[in-house]
Parts: sequence; structure tokens; C-alpha cells
Amino acid sequence: MRTWAIKGRLAVLWLTALALLGGCSAMLEREYQSVEPHVRLSVAEDDSNAVWAESYAELQSAILAQVKAHEEVGVIRLKNWKGDVEEQLTQACDEISHSDPLGAYAVDRIQHSFTRMVSYYEATITVDYRRSTEQIAAVTTVTGSGAIRAELLDALDGFVPETVFQINYFDETQDVDYIRELIREAYYDQPAAALGMPEAQVNLYPDEGSRRVVEVLLTYPEDAKTLQGKRMQLEDAAADLAEPYRVGLGNGALASALFGALRDSAAAEAGAGSTAYHALVEGTADSEGMALAYKELCDLVELSCQVVEGTHNGERHFWTIVTLEEGSRHMDPTWEEGVLLTDAQMIQADYVWPDGEYPVCGEATIQADENAEN
Repeated sequence: MRTWAIKGRLAVLWLTALALLGGCSAMLEREYQSVEPHVRLSVAEDDSNAVWAESYAELQSAILAQVKAHEEVGVIRLKNWKGDVEEQLTQACDEISHSDPLGAYAVDRIQHSFTRMVSYYEATITVDYRRSTEQIAAVTTVTGSGAIRAELLDALDGFVPETVFQINYFDETQDVDYIRELIREAYYDQPAAALGMPEAQVNLYPDEGSRRVVEVLLTYPEDAKTLQGKRMQLEDAAADLAEPYRVGLGNGALASALFGALRDSAAAEAGAGSTAYHALVEGTADSEGMALAYKELCDLVELSCQVVEGTHNGERHFWTIVTLEEGSRHMDPTWEEGVLLTDAQMIQADYVWPDGEYPVCGEATIQADENAEN
């Protein structure tokens, strides 16, 4: 009887223990489900536009990326952050808006705020812009004077009122005057679009530094539609004048033939218009217009030619230099005898030009009446 009682009590204890274990298991299961550890989500996983930054350089890059995208509000999460968050956010915003070339050009003001989260800081960056999305996207990066001139050539060729580009190696010589000189060179490089030197306003962002954004604002003497119409007339007139001389002549003879054709079709007159349009369409131009017209003719037959600005008899004057296989020579279509002249001959005739800016025109003989070799 006692044995059965003992066994009964043991059975009860055993069942109680099992029940308690089952309860603990259920409790543990509920605990596990309710305190699942936090997992930091990536930008894609938490469906936000926030980006992560773990260093000051990454913080700067994140703010600059926001500027490039023309986003007014951005969120940056700072993890494993070392240093004073407020101080570094202030510094980064200030550097992007004042020292970075694109920021200095595009941004009016950058503000920030931040919140301490469990394991990171969440910073909100608010940007006020003074440029449009299209203006920011249009900024290109160039290196060297050749690339800068190419940007300016494109703008002048299309009568574009604004061109903006970033120079990453801006030395001490590349100031506003340097950019203005490149504008002048680009203008005389394409006579068909040289229909009046535009007024140029040049702005640099920031004011100093080896990396800058250059903003060039161009004001033309007439609207783009009118200029395009004049350009078409000019190009048609030049093509008609150059057509008979495209083949069959050596370079020296070709240069002389174009010289004669221009003088036969246009009169040089001081105080007249200063473009190739005035010379080739209206029939009268000053030395600048005659020089541009001659270069346009040379360009059509692929004869190397550049416009020269100097003085003649003490007065401002324009002419050209052609470069042939035998060397370079001066050509002044306002002067009947201004054909294939050397430096010495030009100096003797009281021409003066900047030293070192143009090709040397030496003494090698160039035949003005030679025929092309068959």
C-alpha cells in the first residue's frame, strides 16, 4: 500500500515537473519573440533615401552628392562617429557651400540638424539653391587651356548666353582676364559665328583655390535667331566665293587666289562693319571684317589661317597669317600688296603685333602662282 502511495506521489511530481518545463518553454518562446535584437537596415532595406557615413570625408561626399542631385532635403546617418557631431556638421556644410567649386556656384545656404539614435546619429541636411537642376547638371569638368577654349568655342558657335565649367587645376595665371582672353581667341577662331564680339561677364567660384567653377555670361549684339540668319547668308556667300579655288592650286597660289577674290568682292573701308558678314554679304568692311572674311574663306578650303590683331601706322588694325608647307606668311586683304609677306616686310611697312603670340614668318620663298602637283 505504501509502495503504491509513493509511486503515486512520484507520478504527480513528475507530471508537475513536466508542466512547469512546458510553461518555461512557452515563456522563453514569448520572450524571444518580443525582444528580437535590432538589425540596422541598409538604404534599400528600410526604403529611405538616407546614406551612411563613417568619416568626415564621407560626410562631405554625401552632402556634395545631395547638391549634385539638387535635392533640398537629405538624410545622412553617422555611425561609429568620432568627434563632435555638431561641430563637424557645421564645418562640412560650410566647406561645401563656400569652398567647394560646385557648392559655391550652386548653393545659397546649407542648414543641418541631427538626432541621436540608439547606435548612430541621424543628420538632416537642408539646402537652399540659387541654381536650377538643369544649370547644375550642365556643369562640365575641363583641364587645360585647350579644353577651356573648346567650351567657349561651343558657346560662341551656338550664340549661347551662358556656359559653366569646372577647372580642377586652376593656377595663378588663370584669372578673369585669362578667361576673357580665351573668349577673344575663340571668337576670332570661328569667323562665321563672329558677328559682333559679345560682352562677357566672368565669375569664378570660389574666389580663390586650385579648383574653381567658371561661369561665363555672354550678351550678344543681336538675338540668336537674327545671328543664325546672318550666319547662313555669310556661309552661303563664302562658299560661292571659294568654290572655284577648291582644287587645282598649290597652297601658295590658293592663298593668293582667295586674297584676290575677297578684294574683288568687298571694299576695305575704315569705320565700316567689323564682321565677315559685312565683307561678304554687304560688300564693305573694316580691317577686322576683312580679316575675318579671309579666314572664313581659308577655313572652307582647309588652309591654316589665323586672325592677327596689332597696329598699322599706329592705328589698331587686323590682318591674317597663313601657314603653308613652306612656312607662315602675313596676308592683309585691306592692302593691295599685302600678299605672302614676311615679318621683315611687315615691319618695314609699319605693322606692329605682339611678340611671341603668332607664328614667325621667315624668309623662305613661297610661290604665289604655283600649281598643285598632279
